[in-house]
Amino acid sequence: MKKIVIFTLVVIGMLSTGCTDRYIGKLSAYGGSAKIKCYSGTLLIYEGQSTGKISSEANSDGYSFISKETNKLTEVSGNCVISYTEY
Repeated sequence: MKKIVIFTLVVIGMLSTGCTDRYIGKLSAYGGSAKIKCYSGTLLIYEGQSTGKISSEANSDGYSFISKETNKLTEVSGNCVISYTEY
């Protein structure tokens, strides 16, 4: 019960301070699976799904995650679209 109250207070606090729905969406998708599509120009060069959160380094265009298909660490870089599927 305490966790629900704390979570509710945090959400209300973020909303009252001008927090956008993007930040709320990031919080609700934390740790969830995501679909990844990477392109070279208009050509799709990678398509897959992660088992959990996707990580990226601060000074890089790359992403790393555990692939749902292979259950192995996968790293991609370039123009990638990441869509979280579980909230």
